[in-house]
Amino acid sequence: MPAVSTQTRADPALAQLLTRYSAEVTSRDKKSLEAAAELLKPGTEVFVAALPNDSIDRVVQAVVQVREAGMTPVPHIVARNQESRAALDELLGRLKAEAALDRALVLGGDRDKAAGEFDCALQLIETGLFQKHGIGRIGLACYPEGHPRIPEDKLRAAVPQKLAAAKAAGLEVWLISQFCFDPKPVIALAERLRAEGVTQPLRVGVAGPADHGTLMKYAMICGVGASLRALKQRGEMTKNLLAGETPEELLTEVARAQQANPALGIDSVHFFTFGSLAKSANWAASMTGA
Repeated sequence: MPAVSTQTRADPALAQLLTRYSAEVTSRDKKSLEAAAELLKPGTEVFVAALPNDSIDRVVQAVVQVREAGMTPVPHIVARNQESRAALDELLGRLKAEAALDRALVLGGDRDKAAGEFDCALQLIETGLFQKHGIGRIGLACYPEGHPRIPEDKLRAAVPQKLAAAKAAGLEVWLISQFCFDPKPVIALAERLRAEGVTQPLRVGVAGPADHGTLMKYAMICGVGASLRALKQRGEMTKNLLAGETPEELLTEVARAQQANPALGIDSVHFFTFGSLAKSANWAASMTGA
């Protein structure tokens, strides 16, 4: 593993924001799953992204591995990946029984054709299956730059609908943003949510350190082209991030905005690690002196 600096060199606001963060891996990323115990603080939330063709056994195995490593697992429960209500019931039941699961990220999903009867996160919340299995906390996604497949008006209307359904179900909610490469949409999203009366904490999603090709690939897949174009116009920041360095400048601006206006409710960072949990964890450690 690369050496980790123990000297804090980050802006104080950034160092504060990074004192607690989460990281995302896939169920098939064995290297990152194995690295979690070595690199992350005990109890750190590790999100396990669900791939469309993942079996229940594969998902459960990855989530159990996270729990056994001393981390807190947060699997993606994706509506369009569920073949049926019974399959969802089985998945949540096994995750609870085998990994003591108490939280999950609930998503609609991007696959063109749903595998079964569900096509959005709201429908999953309304099943009552999270409460049935004692899963009391859920994360919901939000999008600083919109969604490539969902109209903006529909996307915005979905947030209060999901929050209302979660409240009725007795579920605690936090929000997590899609990654982008420009701090302005992130700050604007937080401002809009608070202006609309949304009070749930917001976790800022960022691309962890990665090479140019990887960042370009995932930016296009996830529909963050707008901020990528803005980033390309920002000279040195573009060169640094796309060369595979860090999101330091982006997060510093977000952290300073939160420090100046605590009402934004930005409480932590979520790293999309793109196959290298180590790069994100080592960078965060170098920023906080951990």
